Amino acid sequence: MTSTTPRVRTGRITFFVALAVFAQESTWNLYDSQVPPLLREHLGSAALIGALMGMDNLLGIFVQPWMGNRSDGTRTAWGRRIPYLVVGMPVAALLFVLIPHAAASLPLLILTMFGYALVANSFKPIAESLLPDFIAPERRSRANAAVKIASSITVIVAALIGLFLIDGFPKLSFAIPAVLMTGSVAVLAWKVRDSRSPAYRAALEEDRAEPGEASPRVRMRDVLLDIVRDADRSRLLVIAAVFAFGSAWFASRSLITSYGMETLGLSRGDAGGLTLPSGLAFIVAAYPVALLAERFGRLRVILIGMAVFAAAMVLGTAIPTPAGVVVAMCVAAAGAAAFMVNTAVVLWNLAPSARVLGTYSGLYTVGWSGGGFAGPALVGGMVDVTGWRFMLLDVGVVTAVAVLLVARVAGLRRRRPDGRVR
Repeated sequence: MTSTTPRVRTGRITFFVALAVFAQESTWNLYDSQVPPLLREHLGSAALIGALMGMDNLLGIFVQPWMGNRSDGTRTAWGRRIPYLVVGMPVAALLFVLIPHAAASLPLLILTMFGYALVANSFKPIAESLLPDFIAPERRSRANAAVKIASSITVIVAALIGLFLIDGFPKLSFAIPAVLMTGSVAVLAWKVRDSRSPAYRAALEEDRAEPGEASPRVRMRDVLLDIVRDADRSRLLVIAAVFAFGSAWFASRSLITSYGMETLGLSRGDAGGLTLPSGLAFIVAAYPVALLAERFGRLRVILIGMAVFAAAMVLGTAIPTPAGVVVAMCVAAAGAAAFMVNTAVVLWNLAPSARVLGTYSGLYTVGWSGGGFAGPALVGGMVDVTGWRFMLLDVGVVTAVAVLLVARVAGLRRRRPDGRVR
């Protein structure tokens, strides 16, 4: 890959990738907020409802890296990503529309949920992999920032649909994100040919350089063995850091309502609103931290961002008032933006070949989704020992583990002659 990708194409492909991510995340956010009430019509167990809602994350851990790897080895006139999106996104949209229609029967509802989660997880890393396919390594942070901003806005979209439409028009509410998804894939099919991307062309060059290979696909097993056996350990440590910080992030979000009720004496509704302003803080911080990373180095900015996140957890612990916690969560979200915008870029830029960028997108998701599974339980166990008063501090302790892992990566990269993570 080269850094000569035209500026206009960089902005253009960033817009298209952001559009695709916005459309699919709109369905995911409405799914997370409105499917539990459908399950509650049939189930009285909160634990069982939670397990069914966690099914999509469990599927993602296995499906996303595998599908990213499958797309890496695909060669068509349209490229290696677009064919999967053209098929997968409309199917996912159809299954999403069917969810409220299937709600009358629990088995049918679960089957529809499973189908949607399976298909939507299948193309998620493929859409995101278009970004490193087209955009040069040194400009990926700002492009990924735009994608993260688009993803964050979907939370607002889902909230507005829930506020104004879900009670009166439940089936229409599910149709709106599905139409967005279908429209976005139509635009992608019309405007984007990833067969023209620098990464795809580089992958073809690598294929031609190895004429004895029966298939251009690098097996998932070989990718994993290469990461594990690498004496440098940078890539393995980055994935571990994604898991650790993902644990801290998801714990801070999922346990904050209980923290507000137990420690601050708030009602359930007021406690649930503690994180609302932090969503805006994340959006405001996302692009500046991308520019800072490209100027001063991604690992340095990631370390500073995680330190800010941990310090915010200490601040919230020191000032256990609603206003203090809201400020702490806003500061934490700004720090988290530095991690979320730049860490996937670090992993992409550490990939040894353009032929495995989709696989690396999936491996990032493995770490992040794994943290989403483990983090709330881990911090919840710490709360059982320390009490709710120190929940935010417990999150800060988990964050410190991620800081140490990234600091180790930074140290390893400094020792290598090619150690700069572009």
